[in-house]
Amino acid sequence: MQHIQSFAPIANADARALILGSMPGEASLRANQYYAHPRNLFWLIMSELLGFDPASPYSQKVQALKSAKIALWDVLHSCCREGSLDSSIDDASLAPNDLAAFFRHHPKITRVFFNGAKAEECYRKHVRPGSGIETIEYLRLPSTSPANASISYARKLEAWRVITK
Repeated sequence: MQHIQSFAPIANADARALILGSMPGEASLRANQYYAHPRNLFWLIMSELLGFDPASPYSQKVQALKSAKIALWDVLHSCCREGSLDSSIDDASLAPNDLAAFFRHHPKITRVFFNGAKAEECYRKHVRPGSGIETIEYLRLPSTSPANASISYARKLEAWRVITK
């Protein structure tokens, strides 16, 4: 099983919302970019919600998030996993990111959106009990992963609209 690490967060000091994934997949790790798999719908959904071209360079996509006061990170700092599926994460190997420190440095964040069930599960089990952050609103959104093909793009987009409200 391969030991992998997440990326640094994408965030400005004035971020008001945080989107949390679990751990980048293989395509993202190779590209050193969040949501790099061509069939992951994350950037397509963000482009629709924030009004940028989904074919924009990664740096422009990141800037669009920051301009919208949206931060992006993963719950997990590291773990062991074969492949890209969240279900393949070895729960005994996971180490969470220091989200309590992140919230201290980004005090305007009032909403956290989980990109799928594994991100929420890991947060609730390994982060929230000791975070001391009880004033934040939490919401799980349908995963943008191509592995979550049972939910249509239209339904995912509709669910994700909440981040801009």
